[in-house]
Amino acid sequence: MQTASFLFEVAVFAPLIGFLVAGCFGHLMGDNAARFTTIALMTCAALSAIGVLGFEMGDVGTFVVPVADWIHAAGFRADWQLRMDMLSVSVVAMVTVVSLLVHVYSVGYMAHEARPVYRFFSYLSLFTFAMLMLVTSDNLLQLFFGWEGVGLASYLLIGYWYDRPSACAAAIKAFVVNRVADLFFLVGISLVFIRLGSVSYDDIFAAIPYHVNDTFVLFGTHPLFEVIATLLFIGAMGKSAQLFLHTWLPDAMEGPTPVSALIHAATMVTAGIFLMVRMSPLVSLAPVTRDLIVLVGGTTSFFAATVGLVQPDIKRTIAYSTCSQLGYMFVAVGVGAYQASMFHLTTHAFFKALLFLGAGCVIHAVHDEQDMFRMGGLWRKIPFTYAAMWIGSLALAGIFPFAGYWSKDAILEAAWMSDSGMAHYGWVMGCVTAFLTALYSWRLIFLVFHGTPRDAHLHDGAHESPASMLVPVGLLSVGAVVAGVVLAPFYIGSHQAAFWNGAIAAIPGHDVIERLEQTPGFIALVPTFAAVFGIVVAYVCYIASPGIPAALARSLRPLYLFLLNKWYFDELYDVAIIRPYRAIARLLWKGVDEDVVEGIPEGLARLTAGSAGQAVRIQTGSMAVYAFSMLIGLVVLLTTMLFFR
Repeated sequence: MQTASFLFEVAVFAPLIGFLVAGCFGHLMGDNAARFTTIALMTCAALSAIGVLGFEMGDVGTFVVPVADWIHAAGFRADWQLRMDMLSVSVVAMVTVVSLLVHVYSVGYMAHEARPVYRFFSYLSLFTFAMLMLVTSDNLLQLFFGWEGVGLASYLLIGYWYDRPSACAAAIKAFVVNRVADLFFLVGISLVFIRLGSVSYDDIFAAIPYHVNDTFVLFGTHPLFEVIATLLFIGAMGKSAQLFLHTWLPDAMEGPTPVSALIHAATMVTAGIFLMVRMSPLVSLAPVTRDLIVLVGGTTSFFAATVGLVQPDIKRTIAYSTCSQLGYMFVAVGVGAYQASMFHLTTHAFFKALLFLGAGCVIHAVHDEQDMFRMGGLWRKIPFTYAAMWIGSLALAGIFPFAGYWSKDAILEAAWMSDSGMAHYGWVMGCVTAFLTALYSWRLIFLVFHGTPRDAHLHDGAHESPASMLVPVGLLSVGAVVAGVVLAPFYIGSHQAAFWNGAIAAIPGHDVIERLEQTPGFIALVPTFAAVFGIVVAYVCYIASPGIPAALARSLRPLYLFLLNKWYFDELYDVAIIRPYRAIARLLWKGVDEDVVEGIPEGLARLTAGSAGQAVRIQTGSMAVYAFSMLIGLVVLLTTMLFFR
């Protein structure tokens, strides 16, 4: 047990050491030493995490590793401890492995960066550490520390190229949108402490049976757990970029491609899913909130897929696929299939990192061009990247036997087998999205790698990436192929109960995971049929008859513009929120702050100065004037006394 806890601490804190060393001493060490240090420490973290996973699969159970005393104030207590159970250990292993591959990939991708890159590698390690603190937390406040840490790191990395106004704007947008959601999350944490008496997971879960019938009065009387679960879910919506709070995620593509891979695969966006699964004992007792989760998740998956259909930017297309896949994960949470949600989170990490790093290889090959309509015919130039993108797309589309097939189909089967009508809505949206996902994935492949080169200069200069970039891509390709079949028995199969060992709760009397094998055969095949149909349609539209998309765009121009402009969410928010906020801010600034707050003392000062100037004029120095003034004063005084006798 001591060995496991030691390895667990190494896995969590090695990236922190890498961040501190590279960040504080990188300017003295130089880029090469900083890169080597961060990668070496990430290697230690990944190997340690894999070792802990082996120990945990040996039925260690839940174990808490104390780190330090933290907050002791009156009745509030929150210590810094690492929670070691299968839920946290499995995510730590995934995060460290993917982050290590991203670190290695970044050596080649950032090789031509003009400015020193030690800061970039230190930020990657900080990002990883913050995510590890989030998933290993033993209480909600410690989780919130990691929650805000990944927000800070994403701000630093999205805006890494700070000389680009678009990158700075994207970083600020990500930070601000997440702060909106975090307000609800903080209120939820506060309500948990006030009503359940603690922020520690064990204490919260132990107190749940005693508060099942509690209510909370807010615009009416509501079940307490519904209110708490909804607040936590809104917080999760911001981090995991669900509908209405998703607008920051596509803009985050302004950062370097390795950052996109880390955000979309292993950190940041997965935090919301983890939160809901960690709080599954409470969420399971909030059926209305779970229906809301299915509604938002299913709608988000469809929305993002429709927008991905028309995006010209290769990275934004993949970014919207992340939004869509996160919607699947929330559908699984809503129907109580938490294990399937974590399964898809894990397999998605491999194939989404593969797709982003593959896209980075394409961008590297064509000299930083990201517009797919300027590419074409690249498969002969970069065959390794081409094969990797095929593997990633097959996994994303859920084609057997690739990783996405096992996890995404498990979610859809769980939605179908659930007793909830809202769950069936999630199934319908998921199946439609499966078709759209395959369609835009092969649209990307056909536009980028097939057909006639649209820019001869870009095509002629295209070249395969260096080994430092291709090795991580190759390893992720292996994960995208085998992760599903290898992990399925443990995450959702016959060994799932022993594997999770109580780390994930089931809905009382409704463990949908146990019923997956009862799914009708035709229902189980619908997602695969939809994905294959999507590939066929993409082939017809972009290879057999490439004039079809342009004709559809012309004939359905309002719909095309609606999708191209991302359902006009940014424009709507600009009109409904941004402009009124700016107007109010300007009014408070000019009308209240400058005219009133600053104006009153400045006016008094001007009045005093003016009065003093007038008083000075009375001091003439003439004795006659002074005597005459005294005479007038005496006359006024006597007149007043006689008048009021």
